Amino acid sequence: MGTYVSVRGWLECDETQLAAAQEIIAAHDDDHYTHGWGAPRRHVNWTHYLFYGADIRDSALDWFTDQIRAIARIPASDADGDLVRGLFLVGHEVEGTAEWQVRDGRLLITPADIRHRYLDA
Repeated sequence: MGTYVSVRGWLECDETQLAAAQEIIAAHDDDHYTHGWGAPRRHVNWTHYLFYGADIRDSALDWFTDQIRAIARIPASDADGDLVRGLFLVGHEVEGTAEWQVRDGRLLITPADIRHRYLDA
């Protein structure tokens, strides 16, 4: 059956960065786990959001982190200099839950705070 990882979280960006992120996601399309990506039906105000939620096989984790790292490297698209940022909680059946922070152009992975243990069920 394999080991599974529950991935849930979001990314925040501007419109130009959203288009670049969607290109990265499309380039990694596997016609299965890619369906975990979603966005609001209609954009509201200035920040664009991309959400991911799916239980994926541990063996697909590199496929997902490759996308997140590529998206994190998307450059700022205006004078504000804002990069893509986000947060994911990643619950591994064996290794427990980790917090993935997307900030400063990279993916930072740390053990999740004890407050999030209730999500390990």
